[in-house]
Amino acid sequence: MEEEEEEVLCYLDKVLENEDVFECGDMESPLTPGCMLMTPVHRQFRGDIEKGLEMKKLVLSGFLASEEIYINQLEALLLPMRPLKATATTSQPVLTIQQVETIFYKIQDIFAIHKEFYDALLPHIQQWDEKVAVGHLFKKLASQLGVYKAFVDNYKTAVETAEKCSQANTQFQKISENLKVKGPKDSKDCTTNVTMEALLYKPIDRVTRSTLVLHDLLKHTPKDHPDFPLLQDALRISQNFLSSINEEIDPRRTAITTPKGEARQLVKDGFLVEMSEGSRKLRHVFLFTDLLLCAKMKKTSAGRQQQYECKWYIPLADLTFQLLDDSDVCPHIQVLPEHEIEEIKIKISVIKSDIQKEKKALKGQSRNVERLRKKMNEQESWLLLHSPTIPFRIHNKHGKSYLFLLSSDYERSEWRESIQKLQKKDLQPCQLSSVELQVLTSSCCKLRTVHNIPVTSNKDDEETSGLYGFLHVIVHSAKGFKESANLYCTLEVDSYGYFVSKAKTRVFRDTTEPQWNEEFEIELEGSQCLRILCYEKCYDKTKLNKDDNEIVDIIMGKGQVQLDPQTVQSKNWHVDVIEMNGIKVEFSMKFTSRDLSLKRTPSKKQSGVFGVKISIVTKRERSKVPYIVRQCIEEVEKRGIDEVGIYRISGVATDIQALKAAFDTNSKDILVMLSDMDINAIAGTLKLYFRELPEPLLTDRLYPAFMEGIALSDPAAKENCMMHLLRSLPDPNLITFLSLLEHLKRVADKEPINKMSLHNLGTVFGPTLLRPSESEVTKGHITLASDIWSHDVMAQVQVLLYYLQHPPISFAELKRNTLYFSTDV
Repeated sequence: MEEEEEEVLCYLDKVLENEDVFECGDMESPLTPGCMLMTPVHRQFRGDIEKGLEMKKLVLSGFLASEEIYINQLEALLLPMRPLKATATTSQPVLTIQQVETIFYKIQDIFAIHKEFYDALLPHIQQWDEKVAVGHLFKKLASQLGVYKAFVDNYKTAVETAEKCSQANTQFQKISENLKVKGPKDSKDCTTNVTMEALLYKPIDRVTRSTLVLHDLLKHTPKDHPDFPLLQDALRISQNFLSSINEEIDPRRTAITTPKGEARQLVKDGFLVEMSEGSRKLRHVFLFTDLLLCAKMKKTSAGRQQQYECKWYIPLADLTFQLLDDSDVCPHIQVLPEHEIEEIKIKISVIKSDIQKEKKALKGQSRNVERLRKKMNEQESWLLLHSPTIPFRIHNKHGKSYLFLLSSDYERSEWRESIQKLQKKDLQPCQLSSVELQVLTSSCCKLRTVHNIPVTSNKDDEETSGLYGFLHVIVHSAKGFKESANLYCTLEVDSYGYFVSKAKTRVFRDTTEPQWNEEFEIELEGSQCLRILCYEKCYDKTKLNKDDNEIVDIIMGKGQVQLDPQTVQSKNWHVDVIEMNGIKVEFSMKFTSRDLSLKRTPSKKQSGVFGVKISIVTKRERSKVPYIVRQCIEEVEKRGIDEVGIYRISGVATDIQALKAAFDTNSKDILVMLSDMDINAIAGTLKLYFRELPEPLLTDRLYPAFMEGIALSDPAAKENCMMHLLRSLPDPNLITFLSLLEHLKRVADKEPINKMSLHNLGTVFGPTLLRPSESEVTKGHITLASDIWSHDVMAQVQVLLYYLQHPPISFAELKRNTLYFSTDV
């Protein structure tokens, strides 16, 4: 890598000295994307480089230099291919045709793509001005990454074949160890000797570099430049591609030689929660080519090198995923109430907000920031340990079994697939001696690819941005299924270091081309990635997974897309396709930031019910509780009260909008629609109604008093105050609130079935019923999205929870009771 960077430096100095070639004089010269070489002459001209387009030119010049070196490397790889292929059909072949095609698979295609790209880009930089557009070239290059996917899929086979052929044939060994790579034009060194193995790795390395360059180009391209959307598209395609191949790891960095001389390679590693002796333990799990090793990090004093302690290992030849027999006992997985998880999330948001405030303070209190970071790390680590609930059981043929808990079916599928892929090879049982095990465990520190537990406090500030707000996703359709099946998709997003399933489409029955066209609104909490999993629904009750007592649906494919703020934050829908195991899922998405999504926007027309004051609606309807509230409650209690996650699981956004339109226009078909509609959509419609009220149900006027009342310590004073505040509500607001309160209590009565406790319901409805309107929020001088998220949320939840846990409250009784203090709040 160092030699290559020196070549780029030499090349750039030549290029930048030659005004006829690049017309850029003696300016800063990029070493690699994001790394600058500055000579005294370059510094002299630094003041002249102010425009983003000048920086863009420098980035492109650096990339062009490295692109020439890459083309030379590919050419060096192709040089022996032709004679090797020619001799394959003679009486004395060095390699067979099949071996040649395996080792050099897709290299010719990759060379042609980059040669064409280089030849097209060079004249644009030679004739540079502010109007020059290169985005179309990068988008075309990104669109051809399918060739790289084929190369990556074959990469390990190619390296293994080359290694075997070297051992079997001395002539090929000499060729593969001494490939000559031409230096850049005008460089002093004409050629360098490189091994075939090193050159075969170059295409994998190149995709990552190209993605970094796209980041830099976007930074220095004005948003109104024609290149900007094209570079965005190229970056999105590249990131999606990288996500799909991220399990392909550099073997030179992740290999360890066994005492028998065999190469044991690290394939995958990561942090998992293990159930051990009835409690949750955070483990670092390492998957090697022949065994799975579970380790824990030893406690070491400051400044000392980290060390692992092996808890157990299983040879892959002995590892199975068999289900439990009826006679086996499945240990009870203790799941924390969701309200405790939500409270920790809110605390983390408050700490994040405090850190931002500390950083913005005129006198930076670094000690305070470090103290807050430590506190946030403790809270996030607790969350990471206690959130996962999806069981992943590993069995040893010889009787021992282990249980991990994961937060995502995607993650469970990845681990299972990686293990099963390795098990397809001819594996022999391996038994490690204590010394061998110690050597392997010690090597884990150097071999690991995941260095820290995935919490935001372990990341740099630039990495912690994430997206806060609501992601609107429409899952359109899928193609590529070979046989008809009952198909559905689930959506997962990352939050606080782990992934959570957020939405699920309906099951499209007996088809090879499902057309869901369902829209979902997904809340993002510092999220950076969206995952889509496609399942085949299993209706056979004999196929029961006794680990989690659920029928096992088959994952047909899975994929993910990075939520790049530059791409997502647009008013327009962004259409995308995720490719997974030959299946293509088409979807659209757009993002609404939290500060915009929290606004209560009054309706301009007073004829509907959404966004209209509750007093106007009840007066018009001549009712005490709005019709929409009564009908949604009635339908939920009729057929949704046993639904797992009712009011928590997202309904299909298009269904919710259809119901909203029907209620707003007082459609005659509303009752028919309600009876046919998915129950989560009806629950979502009720939540949306309260969220879109021009002021909260418990009113802006009383909001400060509710915040003060819930903070009182004396139980009698709190009771007096909280009941008085209810009496102070306008009658339509109070009667509607009491009606909703009793409904939510009835839902919580079914908690053993629907998993919705009073705490869960308080978390869902608290902010919806109490969050002040935009004018009130503005008074509080809240500016950051994270501030808006954390501002009084816990108190809002506590207010609703107080009333949910209170004995039944009667409207008549409230009005009869004598007030013990002034009615003026």
